[in-house]
Amino acid sequence: MKTDEIYTYLHKQIPVMMLLSLAPGLGYIFLGLLNDIYIGALFWYIGIVIISLRGYVLYKRFDLSTMGKSQLGTWYKDTSVLFYFFFSIWLVIFLIYIPESESGMHYIAIFTEIGAATVAAALLFPDKKLYKPLLLLLMIPLAIYFFFIGTWYGYVLTAFALTFTWVLFYVANASNELFTRTIFQSTHDYLTGLYNRQFFVKYLQKKMSELKQSGGYSYLLLIDLDHFKTVNDSLGHDVGDQLLREVVKRIKRNIYVDAMLSRLGGDEFIITGDNYPNKQKCKESALKISEVLLAALKETYVIGNHHLYISASIGVSLIKSNKNSSHDFIKEADIAMYEVKEKGRDGVFFFDEEMSERVERNLRLEQLLYSAIGKKQIKLAFQPQVSRDNNITGVEVLARWSNDEFGDIPPADFIPIAEHTGLIVELGKYIIESAFITAKEWSNKGIELRYMSINLSVRQIMHYNFVNDITALYEKYFEQGSRPKIVFEVTESIVAEGKEVCDIINKIKKLGIQFSMDDFGTGYSSLSYIRNLPIDEIKIDRRFIDELSDYKNAEAMVETILHIAKIFNLEVVAEGVETEEQRRFLIEHGCKIFQGYLYSGALCKDDFEQYYLEKK
Repeated sequence: MKTDEIYTYLHKQIPVMMLLSLAPGLGYIFLGLLNDIYIGALFWYIGIVIISLRGYVLYKRFDLSTMGKSQLGTWYKDTSVLFYFFFSIWLVIFLIYIPESESGMHYIAIFTEIGAATVAAALLFPDKKLYKPLLLLLMIPLAIYFFFIGTWYGYVLTAFALTFTWVLFYVANASNELFTRTIFQSTHDYLTGLYNRQFFVKYLQKKMSELKQSGGYSYLLLIDLDHFKTVNDSLGHDVGDQLLREVVKRIKRNIYVDAMLSRLGGDEFIITGDNYPNKQKCKESALKISEVLLAALKETYVIGNHHLYISASIGVSLIKSNKNSSHDFIKEADIAMYEVKEKGRDGVFFFDEEMSERVERNLRLEQLLYSAIGKKQIKLAFQPQVSRDNNITGVEVLARWSNDEFGDIPPADFIPIAEHTGLIVELGKYIIESAFITAKEWSNKGIELRYMSINLSVRQIMHYNFVNDITALYEKYFEQGSRPKIVFEVTESIVAEGKEVCDIINKIKKLGIQFSMDDFGTGYSSLSYIRNLPIDEIKIDRRFIDELSDYKNAEAMVETILHIAKIFNLEVVAEGVETEEQRRFLIEHGCKIFQGYLYSGALCKDDFEQYYLEKK
């Protein structure tokens, strides 16, 4: 298969060839007319005109970024014909002028024939299909001419011609090997021998050009190995590298011959398939090969003494010529692949219009979110936490965002975006500071709350300056001896951070701040985590509360959580309480603090103050 570098190189040689035909050609025309060799002059004149016009057309027609595989093939054939025609002129002129010994033109014919062969080896060395036949075409007639001189010096010149031909072949072959090796290293992955990302992007761009012409479809499969990092971390990179090679072998065995397989980097591989006339057939083929690959990649790997088991997540993007860049399709497949990861891995997911709209919306929200904090568009809402005797004991601080373009944007939409972009650190600090300001204002107004709960993300807590930021804010807004009870709510995923997060929590608790585990019972919960994490409170996930009246298992789960809390002397908050029946069940089993629509939804600052005063 011809590489882009060969096409580009040949394209750059066209002007050189045109110049080489023009300068010596004019000289041959002059010498031919001077020595009454009109046929040679006429032949060169016609050759110059054809080469100049055809060379100019081929040079201007070349565009690697838009030409598809078939177009490049046609251009290459036309360019090869032009090169053959160019060097054939030298041969014909040699045959015409070699009998002209009286005028001395045969000497010029001999030297220019050698020069033409040298030019062929020097200009066309990247392409063996061009320089090999052309060297033979130019040098063999010269050797034959020397041989038929029939004298001793003729035989010497024949040996010289053959030796020089071998030298030209040797130099061209060596240059070709160096060129090929350099191109291979720049376009291939060292570990697996597959094409690399850079090559694949260019290949995909050309494939899009083909599809634009045919109006067809193709597919893009992005394969990411599940838990490959665990293999590298536990068994070492040598075992990981061997595993990757085995994965490549399995993928190659289970894809079509014409499919393009590349390694994007790490444990990510990408494949494009054949072209299909319609979308449905393309989708069916992509699904079929994805399922085959998923099954093959899950089979046991034997690496040395290790028996390894891994799976893969595959994101699929259907390729059509409706994008400006090949990066768009790779990004779509990447988004679809992460959808598989979020749904539990070991599966395949297609990027569709709904996902595209969601991605575009999230991208726009991401852009708006950056300015929303600075413009103070993020507002706080407050949901009361009520005791069993209906007294307001605390409040949970919730973020709300209203935008002119999208209206009210739920936290479930913008918080994950903030997490993904890292903006959650800045957003979280803004929310905490705003909550502290509100807590101080309420204290001055005589609104005394036992707790103010504020949600934290793992990314906030693990930020290098988190402890310093919280300490500075706490000391700025609250005086010693009159500090309210602040509760930071964290999710169960925090346990995955291990001892480091415990150290951070303990530093914050020295300020008087407490910690609550939100959505308890849905993730990493276990008795060992509860025992080791320095938390003061747990919040029963609203899903268990919702199911209290429907499932006995939910009742048993809530009872168990309340019993665990009692053992470890933890406060319990039941969130999502919406019915009197739920409230009675919770009170009967020892729950003391409630939060939910049975009491109130989230309220703005002024409405909460009024609600508090009415309930007081």
